Amino acid sequence: MVPLKPLAAAKSRLASAVGASRAGLALAFAQDTVAAALACAAVADVVVVTDDAEAGKELARLGARIVPDAPAAGLNAALAHGAREMRRARPGAAVAALNADLPALRPPELLRVLEAASVFPRAFLADAAGIGTTLLSAAPDVELAPSFGGPSRARHSASGAAEIALADVESVRRDVDTGADLRTALALGVGRHTARYSARMQATAYTYDSQTRSGSVLLDDGTPVPFEAPAFDAGGLRLLRPGQRVRIETDGEGPALRITLVTLQTF
Repeated sequence: MVPLKPLAAAKSRLASAVGASRAGLALAFAQDTVAAALACAAVADVVVVTDDAEAGKELARLGARIVPDAPAAGLNAALAHGAREMRRARPGAAVAALNADLPALRPPELLRVLEAASVFPRAFLADAAGIGTTLLSAAPDVELAPSFGGPSRARHSASGAAEIALADVESVRRDVDTGADLRTALALGVGRHTARYSARMQATAYTYDSQTRSGSVLLDDGTPVPFEAPAFDAGGLRLLRPGQRVRIETDGEGPALRITLVTLQTF
């Protein structure tokens, strides 16, 4: 099961690094997480618990089953609900809850984690920071009893779940909450959805007129796109030099693409 907040509220801690691109990145993270989980040999079904219509449509297109967040009582209630719905469809199945923000997730690493978890009634994998949890599993007929959020590693351990001790499964541990986390995930190698979305947020300064505070950037495919003073002002810059790598935020697509922010690359 993969829980996903409405995109407008997702990944709030990323806002300082990516601005208005936060919701788009949250969806890309979830798409790469779900795609990797579906490609894992140990996974028979992926259920996404969400009330976001756009995310539900995109994740269903990948092959996930979408379950509305009927309890509407927070993350752990959503996961418990998802586990019940999964077992209603697959009686006696083992279940696992997986964070939706694992854009570098690799199916072979997830397989190793699930195989290690399968020998315990309940088991969990700590996140890269060693504070939270990215995966919690429960054997057939065992209650999942999720306690995600904040220092969940300690809570899951105190609840009797076994901690999975594996090396070389960094892609399963690497959740993304901050700009630094995103940099690390990109260095690990993210899935195609996050890679594509991140590429849209990067460009190279091409021209700049300090009198009008306007200019243009080159997208990574070589396409020049102009920006006006409001986009420059929104980025908090005092000067821009041709050749600098920048982060951009945009509205529209294709010929209607408009840059709404240009600033220095920070993630």
